[in-house]
Amino acid sequence: MEDFLEALLMLEEEGAKLKTTLVATRLGISKPAVHQMGHELIDRGLITRVDYGQMTLTEEGRSIAQKTLHRHKILKQYLLGLGISEENAERDCCLMEHDLSEESFLAFEKALNENN
Repeated sequence: MEDFLEALLMLEEEGAKLKTTLVATRLGISKPAVHQMGHELIDRGLITRVDYGQMTLTEEGRSIAQKTLHRHKILKQYLLGLGISEENAERDCCLMEHDLSEESFLAFEKALNENN
């Protein structure tokens, strides 16, 4: 769910239309999977969508997406600063951003800010 919302926010920031095909490509999943997840997020009030059209983040969905994307950026920057390759930093931060405790994340963020 967080990855889906994050992908929508990233596409939006790039000026792209939030369509099923683009989201599927971004996430590396099928269009039917995007369609199914879209319905789940609509039911949770995190996105809206015109039938088979563009999706829009709700205020709550945008908040979750922004938090997830912020965690992603901080963790990736931290890993890159440790000398981790771009490919591994991207993969690893995607795994960490969802499961890392808030306390640990804040420690990463603090350490990154102190070193910059």
